[in-house]
Amino acid sequence: MNPNLDRLQPYPFQRLQALLADLQPVATPTPIALSIGEPRHPMPAFVQPVLEQALSGFNRYPTTRGGPVLREAIAHWLRLRFNLPGVDAERQVLPLNGTREGLFALAQAVVTSGPDAGVLMPNPFYQIYEGAALLAGAEPLFYNLEQAHRYQPQFEDLPAALWNRVQLLYICNPGNPAGAVMSEKQLSDLIERAERHDFVIAADECYSEIYPPDEAPPPGLLGAAARLGNTDFSRCVAFHSLSKRSNLPGLRSGFVAGDAGILERFALYRTYHGCTLPGPVQAVSAAAWADEMHVHENRWQYAAKFAAVLPLLEPVLEVARPDAGFYLWPRVPGGDDEAFARRLKQQVNVTVLPGRYLSRPTAGGDPGAGHVRMALVAEPDACVEAATRIRTLLEGG
Repeated sequence: MNPNLDRLQPYPFQRLQALLADLQPVATPTPIALSIGEPRHPMPAFVQPVLEQALSGFNRYPTTRGGPVLREAIAHWLRLRFNLPGVDAERQVLPLNGTREGLFALAQAVVTSGPDAGVLMPNPFYQIYEGAALLAGAEPLFYNLEQAHRYQPQFEDLPAALWNRVQLLYICNPGNPAGAVMSEKQLSDLIERAERHDFVIAADECYSEIYPPDEAPPPGLLGAAARLGNTDFSRCVAFHSLSKRSNLPGLRSGFVAGDAGILERFALYRTYHGCTLPGPVQAVSAAAWADEMHVHENRWQYAAKFAAVLPLLEPVLEVARPDAGFYLWPRVPGGDDEAFARRLKQQVNVTVLPGRYLSRPTAGGDPGAGHVRMALVAEPDACVEAATRIRTLLEGG
């Protein structure tokens, strides 16, 4: 067996299940889960008719690179969304079975394993980044995202010796869990740093379409590259998904776009890896990338939930609306996130995720400890009810 499998840590939800395992289940009040970021809004109305029309596509093998209709729909969306002068649908776009599959597999394709190989990632982080690094034969390296810096990365504080080890850098923009958005200037500086130290930037941008509807959309890595004159997107790849944007987590559809040379080698890896999108899934995906109305409506639904929930929680928790995304990342009273999660489950039947399950201890501390992540993905009434229970509990009611 691959010895690196022994280095993988339990997934956050496995740890949460173990944390709560000894609690006696209760039927009332009704359980409400704020622990997992699975969108619960209705899927777009066009999905079913498009899927039904495309069902005959299940009798053909799909290609690794996906069909031209889907690739062009993605390229068109990228040009409009990030104001790009051009995107080559054939060479600079690669459909994926969701971003999770692609973010993991990329490291296997681009990292040269060895004792000095490093993959740099945010802390807290999406655990796929860490697993990808370990199974690629590299050491996970972390940059902490802390409240004192508004959960923004402080790349300039990292030593040159560390940068010289980095082969792949993961960024999550907007961030999970804190929802902070890096500016285009920060992205541009990072691209220039990648050129100096010769590493690849993988931008996980799967929350980029969930932002306050009356504010400017978050910038993207490819847009920053283009504005630098890097229209080949050298060393830059960006990942997007229909899971959050279009409430289609079960479709398992996303894409990676950017540096054509990286994508050519990545496509070779995926040819052997065997991940392809079936034709009917491609048809639904192309329709979703071509439609913005449902995405706009989705933003308003999340905005309404933040507007309803935050006034309930702000008097009892240190919490604020994120720049983007659908998570709240409050600090917990007393600082023990595991104890707080157990208390909420046991006394008011609300499930949240302890922040330390999304982070790792470092010399600079554990930036996830003392927080919990709350996903406002449930129906509005359920989110308000959960917030009301939490407030009542913390007020001693």
